[in-house]
Amino acid sequence: MQTTMPDIAHSADALQTGKLDWVGMGNIELPLMLATKDLPEQPVTAKADAFVNLHKEDAKGIHMSRLFLALDTLSCEQALSPNTLKQLLDEFVTTHQDISDAAKVVINFELPLRRPSLLSKKQGWKSYPVSITASLVNQTFSIELALDVTYSSTCPCSAALARQLIQDAFAAKFKDKDISHEEVHAWLGTTEGVLATPHSQRSISNIKIKLDDNCQEFDIVGLVNLVEDELKTPVQAAVKREDEQEFARLNGQNLMFCEDAARKLKALFENAGFADYYIKINHYESLHAHDAVAYAFKGLPGGYSA
Repeated sequence: MQTTMPDIAHSADALQTGKLDWVGMGNIELPLMLATKDLPEQPVTAKADAFVNLHKEDAKGIHMSRLFLALDTLSCEQALSPNTLKQLLDEFVTTHQDISDAAKVVINFELPLRRPSLLSKKQGWKSYPVSITASLVNQTFSIELALDVTYSSTCPCSAALARQLIQDAFAAKFKDKDISHEEVHAWLGTTEGVLATPHSQRSISNIKIKLDDNCQEFDIVGLVNLVEDELKTPVQAAVKREDEQEFARLNGQNLMFCEDAARKLKALFENAGFADYYIKINHYESLHAHDAVAYAFKGLPGGYSA
């Protein structure tokens, strides 16, 4: 005789009543097909956090398997896009309609992109950490695209101090001497001629962009290009000697405190007309044991903040 299996989440009483903001699962591993502008659909290995709220105060719990199975359908039958995320959240709420009326999903993955070198035009792979957060609250769908872009930053103060040392060395070397253009040119090509170099460090910009509620596609490549073109010194993949020299030139011509980088991106995002944005600049200092950090936001009431 077949017996009905118990459903404790549906039938048992809560040990203590009360509403909960989010209940669900974290770090769900799943492969996805990503749909994004200017790229063919491609597979990414993702981890997802899936949630619904629990507005029924005496409900024991949610049906977590229903969230998992909806994600599995996205993984096996669809491509990740704004539209399929909206369908996913609708499914979360529909399958919990008696106890929940809001849903959220966070999907994290690394997107490998082919990136050209600066001059030789050799290409190599660079991976960009991406996070997509979508929510359905009060029947309003919202979506956020977060991205990390790594670049090099050279300290303006250190550059000025290095230039002063080179000037002093030049003055000491050629004091009271009549020198030719050729002698100066030759001296500048020696170790003595480059007596000091400014310090630079690997730096990361953490970006969050609130997408338009009616957005039909992601544009991850466009956002990467926008940020890297503004900062000028993104870390490189394939590098020949001419590329390394050009990278050194770009660092020398784009000296940046963390404040400079934050202001450059803030002005860029204002001009781009993003609905809201979050910028965190991290300069992982080579001089100090601590980091230099700057934040910038659009400043909307209830919008992004530190």
